Amino acid sequence: MPVDRRKTAVFSAAVLLRLLLFFVFPSLPDLLTGRVEVSTPVNSFKRLQEGLFLYTRNVSPYDGGVFHQAPLLLPLYALLPSVRDYRLPQIVFYALIDILNADALITIADSGQSVVGRLHSTSRKNIRWDGVAIAAWYLFNPFTIATCLGRPTSVLTSSAILYAVSNAVSGNSVNAMLALGLASYLSLYPALLFLPLVLLCYDRHATGSKVAPSTALFGLQNFGVFLASVAGLLAISYLIIGDFWEFVSATYGFQLLVPDLTPNIGLWWYFFIEIFDSFREFFLGVFWLHLAGYVGGLTVRLRRQPLFVLTSLLGIFAIFKPYPSISDISLYFALLPLYRHLVPLMRYTFFAVSALLYATVLGPVFHHLWIYAGSGNANFFYAITLVWSLGLSILVADSMFAALRDEWEEENPDMRGKDVRQI
Repeated sequence: MPVDRRKTAVFSAAVLLRLLLFFVFPSLPDLLTGRVEVSTPVNSFKRLQEGLFLYTRNVSPYDGGVFHQAPLLLPLYALLPSVRDYRLPQIVFYALIDILNADALITIADSGQSVVGRLHSTSRKNIRWDGVAIAAWYLFNPFTIATCLGRPTSVLTSSAILYAVSNAVSGNSVNAMLALGLASYLSLYPALLFLPLVLLCYDRHATGSKVAPSTALFGLQNFGVFLASVAGLLAISYLIIGDFWEFVSATYGFQLLVPDLTPNIGLWWYFFIEIFDSFREFFLGVFWLHLAGYVGGLTVRLRRQPLFVLTSLLGIFAIFKPYPSISDISLYFALLPLYRHLVPLMRYTFFAVSALLYATVLGPVFHHLWIYAGSGNANFFYAITLVWSLGLSILVADSMFAALRDEWEEENPDMRGKDVRQI
């Protein structure tokens, strides 16, 4: 099998860059680990170390209310050398995960599903980047590098999602459902990706077979695989922890009820600090329904482009989930370049990019003014997170407009390039 020199060069340079940053700035990983943009209560590497400390001493890792992550992470990280004595293996481990994610991105990009699918084929299919270019965009994205050095456990969720998508575009629906089950087990919210993912698997199967399988039967079979995957992981977790309800309430219950209002780059924490406790349950339901409500609408309206639905949902989750971090953004930005052909149709790219750059620079500044300098308050930081969310919202909405316009131009080729106004 011939060696792809471009791919090897990109992967090697990405690993070397991470190692260089680690050796030149040895305090950088610890600095990033403590940043609210990188770590949240449900993915923090420091909290994982607390749980691991208790786990290795035969104490429940959920005692004390600090650790809120999946139990299977404990035996996995217990295999790695202690971070207090050897920090390099941790960085190498996360760098290898980035390489695996980039390899999955190459598979997704080279499948061509973003430009040519079973039900949709863009007229701009020649405007695209190859898989290695998209992998390079992901590996050298500053958000990806910061996530690697900050070592949040959410990168494992991102990896599972990317492998679910890469298996789906390859026509391997069983592995796709198993990977989605792992992602849902780790972080809960990826379960909302089931509908577009199973449609992507169905389209690939229907394209490769003479007779299209029954949609309902195909969906039920894959749903069964997905449930079996989650159930198996929960059963193993029970064997590790011993108290099923303890870890369920400490992990999934924690994510659903959002009791920890530590500041992050999301929209939930400030709102729930301000509201009266008597309204908390109501608004929890409203916020979760709002997040889940996008799935059905996007899946139905953009049925012909299930991969784009997956990409858009990841962007929406990065905005509206209760504990977002830059690892969620890096995952969305990893898939967005698949749709380079939509850029000419987007209208507000400059405003979206400007808002994101503005918030990226001023976010840490405002947080420092509030927490450390004492010359600001919570409104400083929350205001800049609103700008961040606004920039992402514009980007997601504008890409959706471009996708719909692309579909419309496919149906009406004589209208390509012409302005359309609603009367």
